[in-house]
Amino acid sequence: MSKPLQILVALFLGLSPAKAEEKRLSFANDVMPVLFRAGCNQGACHGSARGKDGFSLSLFGYDKRGDYFRLTQELIGRRINMAVPEESLLLLKATGAVPHTGGQRFKKDSAYYRTLKTWIEQGALNDTGPVPVPLEITLKPANLQFVGKGKSKPTSVIARYSDGSHRDVTELALFFTNNAGTASIDKKGVVVSQAKGDTYVFARFDRFTVGSEVIVLPEKTAYQWSGEQPANYIDERVFARLKQLQLNPSKLSSDTEFVRRVYLDLAGAPPSVQQFQRFMADKRANKRALLIDELLQHEDFTDLWTGLWAESVRLMGGGYTPVATDIKAAESYYQWIHRQIKKNRPFDEFVREQVTASGSNLSRGPTNLYTMLVHDSRFKPKEFAADFSQLFLGIQIQCAECHNHPFDRWTMDDYYGFVSFFTGITRKPGAEPREFYIYNNRQASPVRHRVDGRPMPATVIGGEQPVPASRDSRLALAEWLTAKDNTLFSRNIANRVWAHFFHRGLVEPVDDLRVSNPPTNGPLLEALAGQFVKSGFDLRQLIREICNSKTYQLSATPNATNESDDRQFSRARLRRLRSDVLLDSIIKATEWKRAFRDFPEGTKAIEFYPRTPGDTAQPLWRDDFLKLFGRSSRNTICTCETKREATLSQALHMAVGKNVRQALSTGLIDRLLAADRQPPEIINELFVRCLSRPPSAKELAAMLKLVGEEAKNIQPYQDILWALLNSTEFMTNH
Repeated sequence: MSKPLQILVALFLGLSPAKAEEKRLSFANDVMPVLFRAGCNQGACHGSARGKDGFSLSLFGYDKRGDYFRLTQELIGRRINMAVPEESLLLLKATGAVPHTGGQRFKKDSAYYRTLKTWIEQGALNDTGPVPVPLEITLKPANLQFVGKGKSKPTSVIARYSDGSHRDVTELALFFTNNAGTASIDKKGVVVSQAKGDTYVFARFDRFTVGSEVIVLPEKTAYQWSGEQPANYIDERVFARLKQLQLNPSKLSSDTEFVRRVYLDLAGAPPSVQQFQRFMADKRANKRALLIDELLQHEDFTDLWTGLWAESVRLMGGGYTPVATDIKAAESYYQWIHRQIKKNRPFDEFVREQVTASGSNLSRGPTNLYTMLVHDSRFKPKEFAADFSQLFLGIQIQCAECHNHPFDRWTMDDYYGFVSFFTGITRKPGAEPREFYIYNNRQASPVRHRVDGRPMPATVIGGEQPVPASRDSRLALAEWLTAKDNTLFSRNIANRVWAHFFHRGLVEPVDDLRVSNPPTNGPLLEALAGQFVKSGFDLRQLIREICNSKTYQLSATPNATNESDDRQFSRARLRRLRSDVLLDSIIKATEWKRAFRDFPEGTKAIEFYPRTPGDTAQPLWRDDFLKLFGRSSRNTICTCETKREATLSQALHMAVGKNVRQALSTGLIDRLLAADRQPPEIINELFVRCLSRPPSAKELAAMLKLVGEEAKNIQPYQDILWALLNSTEFMTNH
């Protein structure tokens, strides 16, 4: 618009020529950031799905065109007063001059007020033509370290725009901290140290969130590194982090601690008496590494990791044929997974075959990825895309369906472009009612954007260009997903594997990787992911490296520096056993022939998955013990479905429930007594079976006192076995 025309428009609107000559403010880049900073478009205010007090804005400003309409045209003359700008309800509400549910958002003498008032004085115009958009933001400094409590440092936020310009948006950004107990951050971006530890502070502007790491050290300390030497690259990064935080690792675990830990983690049950004795009698210096290699090749390892993956993909078998999850289909998928794990198929190939699979659900196992992730009589692209993203990438892309992701960089464009990969997935009825043929209809239309209705062709998350129409979208997706340079995939898998061997993932929850949920040790996660890729996506090699690290083999006993550490893996933490591992541990320790519904004799709990004559589109356990002790119902893809928290009901069941009672009655004690074993020998064996260690002198004396002179009486030995099964030591990995 020419200057004379600006003056003419200003006179028509009753504005002074001076106002018309001022630099015209941008609605997108000047006004919307003020509404963002003031909290007007947050979920608790007008950015909620239903708005607030009759006025709605898009959450965090993802729909600027719609927001402009609602501000200026929805109720003309009410929210914006062109004749008397300072009487605009937008300004009166925000400054608290009239009643406002959200209270005062800023003062009349603030830059925020001046921006909005000037924009109204200029005619409350929308942007004409394209305007520069933010491409990224940077929070400086990227790392902050404090010595002592109450120390402060300012931060700044710089936005880079599509026209190459940079802008300091510190006064327009929102700030928050992951742990206010360690470090706080105020509205101006000033960080204040609170207590020893590490955390992250974050800044959000437009659709971007970035963080800076904060470390707080004590003012007075006599800390000295213990001198522990790393065994591999994992230890190098863990120990470097511990030194930085003035923590020392605990001592290495004893052989008895290690052998139980590694059997539970790699075989899904504690060692037998013979396995325990063989390891303890081994005098070779590298016997731990040799045991790890042995267990990695054992059938128990294959069964354990098949069970874990089957749970991850919500594998269940049903009898309601329209859902396409017939028991035969479920077993076909399970056995396919088992074969891949057994032969240690490279993980990228393992995933790629599932993503691209087509054919019968009954005979082509991997096609059941498209029947199991979402249990429904109709394939649902949106639900499937959300579960697929959460499983393979650790990204909860569904948070960007109705608005840009509030805590990550993903947009609605990312969401709808990703959903379009699956709009062509089709289930075609086969030769019998329970059979369906899965294939991708390449002529299917893409999904349409929620805001403006435009078609969104298949585009990978974070991608700029859609998949060419000439390509099979699933092949393109599989190639991108498992590519060596796709760190979203490799980091996700590495983090999930790490979490299996420790009390938490480097990112926790493991299926919620986002900018605002950073890893506790970023260099370690990058190294694990990098080595995983370098090894050719070798799952066993990644596990071998973790188990051979000193970090994995540390004792659970704390020292003076690491007692309160629960983030940096300076010692082993008590981990309650998964329900299926706990049940298999009871079965192995007592030689109980436990039956599982609809499965053959000899089935282990980790091999058992729900089978029902009915519909699988509901929570299923099909075993009361597994349900009570927190096994996943497989009702959703979320890892939170698996629960390890102790409950009173669990304690009562272990004390008086039928499962432990039946396990005690398997005849184990009778067989030990029939072999003319002496009381100390029997007691020692019971301890080894359950706890993978002999009793201490004090424990043995107490047990012998319980047995008394009735050395052939079964009852005291059953009482001892009952007590061991009910002990915290038995029900945890440590």
